[in-house]
Amino acid sequence: MPTPPRPAPSGAAPAGGPTEPQLAAAADTFSMLASPARLHLVQLMSTGRYDVGELAEKVGLSLPTTSQHLRKLRLTGIVSATREGRHSYYTVDDPHVVELVEQIFEHIAPDGSLAPDPPRKERR
Repeated sequence: MPTPPRPAPSGAAPAGGPTEPQLAAAADTFSMLASPARLHLVQLMSTGRYDVGELAEKVGLSLPTTSQHLRKLRLTGIVSATREGRHSYYTVDDPHVVELVEQIFEHIAPDGSLAPDPPRKERR
């Protein structure tokens, strides 16, 4: 008689699924990207490095508001900053975040509707 499977330890992934810490971290990342302003900032920073003034101008926010968004993004590890003299330059270094942002804007058409999926390759 086969032995029944043992339950996964607390916080472990059930049957190969994500762990509780992974789910929490993913939810935190998505909550940071759920703000249109923060998503716009991340999209910009995934293409290069900017100081807070450049970002505020491009996104159309005040300097204090942009700084607050950048602080939240830095605390969650989505954005990094490099200090050079009196300026801090912000960027997104994580290729996974860059790819996630690129993919969502490939999936959303300019009018906000879902873009059609590319044709699927046939499996052999």
